[in-house]
Amino acid sequence: MDLPGIPGRAAGVQLHVTSLPGGRLGEPARDFVRWLASAGQSVWQVLPLAVPDVHGSPYASPSAFAAWPGLLEDPGTPVSDDEVAAFADEHAFWAGSWAAHAGDLADQVRFEREWGALRSFAADHGVQVLGDVPIYVAAGSADVVTWPGLFRDDAVAGVPPDAFSDTGQLWGNPLYDWDAMAADGYRWWVERLRRSLALYDMVRLDHFRGFAAYWAVPAGHATAERGTWEPGPGRALFDAATAELGPLPAVAEDLGVIDAPVEELRDALGFPGTAVLQFAFDPAGEDRSHEPENLRRNQVVYTGTHDNDTVVGWWDELPEQRRGEAQRAWREAGTTDPDPAWAMIRLAHAAPCRLAMVQAQDVLSLGSEARMNTPGTAATWSWRLEPGSLTADLAARLREVSEESGRTPG
Repeated sequence: MDLPGIPGRAAGVQLHVTSLPGGRLGEPARDFVRWLASAGQSVWQVLPLAVPDVHGSPYASPSAFAAWPGLLEDPGTPVSDDEVAAFADEHAFWAGSWAAHAGDLADQVRFEREWGALRSFAADHGVQVLGDVPIYVAAGSADVVTWPGLFRDDAVAGVPPDAFSDTGQLWGNPLYDWDAMAADGYRWWVERLRRSLALYDMVRLDHFRGFAAYWAVPAGHATAERGTWEPGPGRALFDAATAELGPLPAVAEDLGVIDAPVEELRDALGFPGTAVLQFAFDPAGEDRSHEPENLRRNQVVYTGTHDNDTVVGWWDELPEQRRGEAQRAWREAGTTDPDPAWAMIRLAHAAPCRLAMVQAQDVLSLGSEARMNTPGTAATWSWRLEPGSLTADLAARLREVSEESGRTPG
């Protein structure tokens, strides 16, 4: 499946809105769009715009639908009763549940205004927004309270032991009752995707493997080690969504324990998968799919995601043997850049993948102090750009890399 507006090769930068100077919408967001355009970038990837939890994570939100008023540039802008009523009518599936959960619909109207204006501004500069759809919702969220029959209470979400954690990751989110979801044609998921595609040009489907099979951890367990794999909904969910919404401009985040059924589902749906270059040189990794020679056109390649360390932080801890392997890959891609962050940026851009994404922290060659998230911990999600740090010189440097690899617009 082609991603909209990306007919050939393209490049972009991942930076959450909270990582902008000031941590919200407004002129810093517009400045970043201008910088992306000057750097020859076509895509701005953000994390979920949802209300975060107490740790700042947008992946455990009290609503799968509502946007976070904390991102507003001007939270005091007047909103009329008619505007609130119109918003409630347009978003009738979920607006009432959020209002009953102590959410203010006037704030949602304000967000719609500001975010819509920024989306238009980005489009005028040739920049599309790639958003994020977390697979799960939070315990006690408006979704669980409003639609309790769609969720299980005997087990919670997580993943088995992996590269991030020896005991797995115990997320603790409620699991879906997929039989109940199927009974009403996956209505909740169709509406969630409808909302997501109204916010973004494209979406990243978080933890895509959970749609093929998911790790169910018995409620009350202290770690995720003793979970079991259980079947997900497969393509039935996406067929239901496509029937109402049309082709889905979606990227499958197919990281983690990936087997043939996950790959078959992804390919049957035509969704691009993902690759992370740091994993190609993982000292303990056995998955060779991230190695440069194994990358494919229908993929999005990352230097690292929000769950990874920055490239500089990763490089500082990388064993010498793996450093040698990475340096050989850099030379084969035609780069001898002594800065590991920029060597990895060049390696990503040289890949055959349709879209190459880099973290803003890697453009700035920052170390582990700039890491956005450390899976399995109560991370603060607090890293923020210093005003003016993304300079014109850095834009010119990134544009040069993108031009050399045929990833600039036009």
